[in-house]
Amino acid sequence: MDGSLPHLLLTIGSGSLIGFTLGLIGGGGSILATPLLLYAVGMRDVHMAIGTGALAVSANAYLNLIGHAIRGHVWWRCAWTFAIAGAIGAYLGSSLGKLINGQSLLFMFGLLMMFVSFVMGRSDGHSDVTAQSLTIKTHRKTGMVALCTGVGSGFFGIGGGFLIVPGLLLSTSMPLINAVGTSLLAVGTFGLTTAANYAVSGYVDWKTAGYFIAGGVGGGVVGTMSASRLACHKNALARIFRWVIFCVSLYVLWRSASSLQSLS
Repeated sequence: MDGSLPHLLLTIGSGSLIGFTLGLIGGGGSILATPLLLYAVGMRDVHMAIGTGALAVSANAYLNLIGHAIRGHVWWRCAWTFAIAGAIGAYLGSSLGKLINGQSLLFMFGLLMMFVSFVMGRSDGHSDVTAQSLTIKTHRKTGMVALCTGVGSGFFGIGGGFLIVPGLLLSTSMPLINAVGTSLLAVGTFGLTTAANYAVSGYVDWKTAGYFIAGGVGGGVVGTMSASRLACHKNALARIFRWVIFCVSLYVLWRSASSLQSLS
């Protein structure tokens, strides 16, 4: 890849965008990482982009978790349940994902994102649910949802926030701002599991990942502050989450479909 200053700034800027969206909605950075590495930064290998993006998203998610935890947005028991059960699924999913044609993987990724954007229109959590009101049955349900989410996260090479947030809403009905904060521990763990699996196969560009992480630090601070303010406005976060996913899904489907047609 080009090592010029404009390219370096573009890489750091892309990392800032990932950090911002992770802090804001807990998952946008995950779905943006692979497309940005491929279409903005200029990586040519899809699997390399997936592995590198997973590492950068993991680091930025852990950093953003600190800001949300300070603001009391993290429900730790749910966070650890999702992180542990989901990491097992992420390993299984990433092992399968490495065997699939890269462009086919992106096309399926785009279809899944579009589906989730519609599901999010029906899920915004309930403000009367608290961490103390959750039952053992709820936590078992959360673990099963986490396992399935982890498989999808690893298969598509993403941190999984855009799957984890709806998963938390589905299994616990927690308020969206808490789902965003709670999701970040699992996002980081899923991403780290996927990145480690891809790194073993040589699919991580460590230098580019470092630039992404550096850029994501500042973006994450701004994103977390914005999420706290938007939480005061009913459904604002849900609408942003839904439209980010929908717009990126259209772009990924368009680019991957064009690539598949050229190969046929």
